[in-house]
Amino acid sequence: MRSAVCLALLAAALSTPATDWPRFRGPDLNGVSREVGWSSTWSADGPKVAWRAKLGVGFASVVASQGRVITTGHDGRAKGEATIWCLDAATGKELWKHSYAAPLGNKYFEGGTTGTPTIEGDRVYHLSRLGDFFCLELATGKVVYQKQLVTELGVDVPEWGFAGSPLVEGKLIILSVGSHGTALDKATGKVVWQNGKGSAAYATPIPFDLDGTRCVALLTHRECAAVEVATGKVRWARKFVSAYDTNAGAPVVQDGVVLISGETALATKLSLRDGAPVAGWKSETWTQFNAGVVLGGYLYTFHGQAGKPAVGELRCLDWQTGATKWAQKGMGVGSLMAADGKLIVLSETGEIAVVAANPQKFEALARAQVLGKKCWTVPVLANGRLYVRNVPGELLALDVSGK
Repeated sequence: MRSAVCLALLAAALSTPATDWPRFRGPDLNGVSREVGWSSTWSADGPKVAWRAKLGVGFASVVASQGRVITTGHDGRAKGEATIWCLDAATGKELWKHSYAAPLGNKYFEGGTTGTPTIEGDRVYHLSRLGDFFCLELATGKVVYQKQLVTELGVDVPEWGFAGSPLVEGKLIILSVGSHGTALDKATGKVVWQNGKGSAAYATPIPFDLDGTRCVALLTHRECAAVEVATGKVRWARKFVSAYDTNAGAPVVQDGVVLISGETALATKLSLRDGAPVAGWKSETWTQFNAGVVLGGYLYTFHGQAGKPAVGELRCLDWQTGATKWAQKGMGVGSLMAADGKLIVLSETGEIAVVAANPQKFEALARAQVLGKKCWTVPVLANGRLYVRNVPGELLALDVSGK
């Protein structure tokens, strides 16, 4: 009897969804958390602030795993330092940090750090704007290895620096570096394959299977391409150009298609098999850098142009056709994720909102102004805490556990 109870408890534990958020766009790389039971009921002042931290200037999101939160920021000096921060998820206490020389890089924007680190096992991986790649111990911050990829590979640096997150696939790390990506051995940093030396895009690669072969959907400088993980072979490439060559939003992969968008470049659906445009899809929406989420057959995403918040809209689109079901102004060009069938939205000016995934109308379940200054970084829900940051680098951990 006791054995049966133990087995039942073990099965229940194994079936409980993990609520860590170890990589950009979450465990399933779709912007949707597996977390359930979190609270969207709070006072007019918003959820309780569990802790605050000062990170420095930047746009990087957070990743959370094994009781730790990892993110980055810059000290704001023209020729200053960027820092990879490791904070205790429960208290915000600094556990370790790793700083490195980095220019602010504030051409046409505030500058600072852009790419979000990745946690995998007992390692942290980070790609800087100028191509410094770090593998660190999660527990201590000790450098396992580091590389200067621009020097080693001879690749061009994108105009605003590298911004895609490292994607761990088996023994490899896939990076948006070079014309059509680069792969490193995750244990040693050795280059396994490299596709060209041209300028990369700013988006994170997203994996998928093509006829039994693992591939990534990779937004490049002026294309979207399907690239084999193991070999780097380009299976197909389709021209895709956004204003100022700012292909930045992560591809949205679902139902055998990939959705891509960019500044002033309307959202486009391509077949994962051959890159052909998907028949029946037509959209008047573009997403500059924050990819949307798909729930219940509908895409929820922000439309608009950065720097022009008045034209920004949160939109709901029919996933099959691209038709706009509703559009809500007043949030600028914000960002969002989803959890337990609800949207978690951060406006461009720091308002957090929980929005029903309702294709019939915009329906806010809770709203509160929690931050000031510009907010372009996607919120993250992990283990009962909601993490939000602004460009100057103020990070809040909001308690939404309901306890």
